[in-house]
Amino acid sequence: METKDIILELRNKAGLSQDELAEKVFVTRQAVSRWEHGETIPNTETLKLLSKFFDVSINTLLGSPRQMICQCCGMPLEDSNISKEKDGFFNEDYCKWCYADGEYMYHDMDDLIDVCVENMTSEEFSSEQVKAYLQEMLPKLNYWKQYKNLSGAERFDEFKRKLMDEINELHIDGMPKVEKLNALVGGYVNLIYRLPNGNEVKFLDDGVTYLGNQLECEFGGDRCFGIVANMDFILISTYEENGENPELIVYKKR
Repeated sequence: METKDIILELRNKAGLSQDELAEKVFVTRQAVSRWEHGETIPNTETLKLLSKFFDVSINTLLGSPRQMICQCCGMPLEDSNISKEKDGFFNEDYCKWCYADGEYMYHDMDDLIDVCVENMTSEEFSSEQVKAYLQEMLPKLNYWKQYKNLSGAERFDEFKRKLMDEINELHIDGMPKVEKLNALVGGYVNLIYRLPNGNEVKFLDDGVTYLGNQLECEFGGDRCFGIVANMDFILISTYEENGENPELIVYKKR
């Protein structure tokens, strides 16, 4: 169906006149008439209002020109499973299980893989096959895509092994050997550090995905080591529960 037919059908289904719909989305009756005759289509902001009002995605309003998938887990998206922002507008990049009420649900790729394996394993596909598929596919999605030139699970794992070797070669006192790195979203681990001059600074980008882990200190106590790294740098810090009182130990360019 074309946009003109979709808007007409949705308006009739809602039992609204052109005047009433125009009032709902702050346009004139003539504008609604032109949409329904195919003379024009709503602008971006009006499409957002129509999307929220009719509870359908903008993609649906435009006749579903895109085959959408969740950019976190890869699930095919349709109006019934697309996520929404806190204000009720659709977020057409994610499913409602990966992004809910303005919050990303997964900050660790391995955690997401474990959940997906549990739900996708069947007689047709073993857990090992599902896991291998996800390890290949997820790094290519926008939410996790930080390593664009690492195509395939094998090269991705090779990069992680090299990065772990570099971290372990730093020989940080009290920090256990790093044997695993997870994909972590910057906003989840972007702590505020106080510099010697009193200034406060963040080193990460909230919207970027990094590799990292949290390790308990070998000396005991209530502080943990936090590791965040990518192709450009290695950052190691210590902090208390929930990231409180962070202290920067190493920030090293690669």
